[in-house]
Amino acid sequence: MPKKKHKPEEIVTKLRQADVLISQGQDIADVIRQIGVSVGAPT
Repeated sequence: MPKKKHKPEEIVTKLRQADVLISQGQDIADVIRQIGVSVGAPT
């Protein structure tokens, strides 16, 4: 499956969503699933 290139605006939106969810006490793994990203392998 090809990787999706996110636009800068999409990245900012996802980071803001993640910040809100984390501040509400949600687990990082749950936040990652909710905002629709995956953990990539380090390059």
